[in-house]
Amino acid sequence: MKRFIILLCAVLATPAAYSQAPARIVSLDLCTDWMLARYADRTQVAALSPMHRQYPVAWLDNSWPAHDATLERIVELRPDLVITGQYNALQLRSRLQTLGFRVEILPLPTSLDTVTQYEERFLSLLGKPLSLASPPRAAMKTQAEPKRLLLLGANGIGTGRGTFEDAILERAGWANYLRDDGYLRLDLERIATDPPDAILWAAPRSKALANRFAEHPVLRQAVPREHWLSTDYWRWQCPGPWTWELVGQLQRWLQ
Repeated sequence: MKRFIILLCAVLATPAAYSQAPARIVSLDLCTDWMLARYADRTQVAALSPMHRQYPVAWLDNSWPAHDATLERIVELRPDLVITGQYNALQLRSRLQTLGFRVEILPLPTSLDTVTQYEERFLSLLGKPLSLASPPRAAMKTQAEPKRLLLLGANGIGTGRGTFEDAILERAGWANYLRDDGYLRLDLERIATDPPDAILWAAPRSKALANRFAEHPVLRQAVPREHWLSTDYWRWQCPGPWTWELVGQLQRWLQ
């Protein structure tokens, strides 16, 4: 405790330099972990959150520094910028703000139109040129009768209209197989009698009870194997520059 108090006093005695590019950035959640790994200079990152090791992706190795999500450890790191999403680490970020640390909270995009704004704000916090933001993927010309795609998740849940994922499908030129809003429990009988043109399996590849619906023989018979599409699951978890990569992949499948 004594060491913690000494560290805290040293940090509070150091003036913040908001106008300069931050040299010691700490992330508190998974989405900001990935954005830092994508855009920050590695020397700028004091620590990513422990979540990036709980939900690993192939392009982010364990050599990146990580904290343990405790107040003491983050104070010890002496960050000049703490960055997090709007729904994460509420108590921790509040305590850091009370102690005088610079905490920036980034609301996640809720539409494709705000992805670029999200990237540009992130880049501005890093002191990077806004031109590094990924250009939006242009929408494909919609066919008179666009092909219907079912976005299938774990536990037999499908993604319907009015969702961020639905906007990705439509930008890519597909029609969402589901016409109702939100996330919906699927009916095997309906799919068997009126199958989609393709199914995008958007769930972790693992042997689990949550995947039983996707493995049901009725579903596999209704939609041929070559019409089952797959993408990296992580790209659906957090909006970001990889969102446009998803749109591009879906467009190529249509072509």
